[in-house]
Amino acid sequence: MRLIIERKDIKVYPDPKRVIARYFFNGEERAKQVIKNVMKLSEQEVFGLISPLLQEYSKRHRNITKILTRHCKKVKPIIEQLSIDYDDLSAYRRLLLGSYFTHEYSIESAAFFNPSIVEDPNQADLVEGEKRVIISFRAVGEGHISSVVFRRALLDRQGNIIITPAGNYVDEAEIIRNAVYNKNLFLKKADVTNINSVILEELDARLPDKFEYAELRRVIMDSKAIQPDEALKLEYEKVLWLSDTYQEMSFSRDTDISDRVIFPISEFERKGIEDARFVRFVKDDGSIKYYATYTAFDGSLILPKLLETSDFYDFKVSPLHGEGSQNKNLALFPRKINGKYAMISRIDGWNNYLMYSDKLTVWDDPIKLQAPEFPWEYVQIGNCGSPIETDAGWLIITHGVGPMRRYCLGASLLDLHDPSIEIGRLHEPLVIPNNDEREGYVPNVLYSCGSIIHNGELIIPYGLSDYCSSFASVNLEHLLEKLKQSVSETKTLAV
Repeated sequence: MRLIIERKDIKVYPDPKRVIARYFFNGEERAKQVIKNVMKLSEQEVFGLISPLLQEYSKRHRNITKILTRHCKKVKPIIEQLSIDYDDLSAYRRLLLGSYFTHEYSIESAAFFNPSIVEDPNQADLVEGEKRVIISFRAVGEGHISSVVFRRALLDRQGNIIITPAGNYVDEAEIIRNAVYNKNLFLKKADVTNINSVILEELDARLPDKFEYAELRRVIMDSKAIQPDEALKLEYEKVLWLSDTYQEMSFSRDTDISDRVIFPISEFERKGIEDARFVRFVKDDGSIKYYATYTAFDGSLILPKLLETSDFYDFKVSPLHGEGSQNKNLALFPRKINGKYAMISRIDGWNNYLMYSDKLTVWDDPIKLQAPEFPWEYVQIGNCGSPIETDAGWLIITHGVGPMRRYCLGASLLDLHDPSIEIGRLHEPLVIPNNDEREGYVPNVLYSCGSIIHNGELIIPYGLSDYCSSFASVNLEHLLEKLKQSVSETKTLAV
């Protein structure tokens, strides 16, 4: 018999009007023509064009002048190629130029799903039994491009979920390129992404063991300038694209959590950032870090990456390395186990694997942990977020894919000291799509990227058919008892 699941009477829908002002570039020759046309205008004509634009779009974007100025600066090299002194341009002309290289993008216009939930770093001004949480979502907009967005919510003493309304603005972070690259790891990742081996051999010879972005760019631009082969010039560009996968991001302190969007910025993630699995990680010294594994996708290549933050304002981004960091579904344990980091993965797209590492970004030697056993998961099994520590063991919410590509949620229990030992697994799904949840952007799918325990209840946020997200809860004690019973049930079936 299946456990009683309480579906919360709450749904979080996408807001198709939540827009972000994106940099827009449609080729160097067209950019030059646009710049030439703007330069023909008198200062009076420039003011007459930009003034109503600022009035209109200041209602839709925080600090639109800063955005337009930043986008104008991105085409500064092209402006200077036209023998125009950038520093002599008036402020209004820069804003007008920037507007021609800006477009609005609705980040939630298509789908809103695959939520992950963690405790908010700020737990001030709450009464006993309440918990403030941050929920991340995968939002999909025009062109099926995914980004990571956030909402804040309160779990009250009765287990009700109160979602804080989203703000009026959406902001991208300032991107900071101050990473120090390890040449060996960098070139290994470049090889995995199928960058030309001749280019990589040249970089291996010219770069030191550790280097910064400026040095990498200088070496690449020097080599590219003397390279006559256009195809190989593109290979040099791909190396710079890969370097963009290492960065730091910083959001303005005057933004609400719902204002912050992590949008694809690298060519290696131009088709989206998928399924962030956030976890509150307790370090050996007791300090807290928040990590999230996610998948960057360029339309053909999958690149697993790691986000790191302590406050959800400043983020560090790194790609993951090693034979175990392939495919999707990587989920980090919330603390070290026996002195090592631990991760669950699905490197073959079918089974769950367990890995240990001394480094957060390097994962090798995956060990097969779980394979599909029951009809509702015969196609594949995967995790739905990081394992949750309980007195009985590590609780993992899984997803299973069965006939008609129906996704259901299941649960497993692993040994607390040796997670390679599966203590129990539900024989029946924990949550299945009901009639109200079957229709949507992707029918018959329930999926989650992380759950949380609150006042003896396991709270599971989940995307339903990809068009919106909802919540379910189950009594933790009953769930753990059912998982322990599944061991004896399995032995009985075997006999």
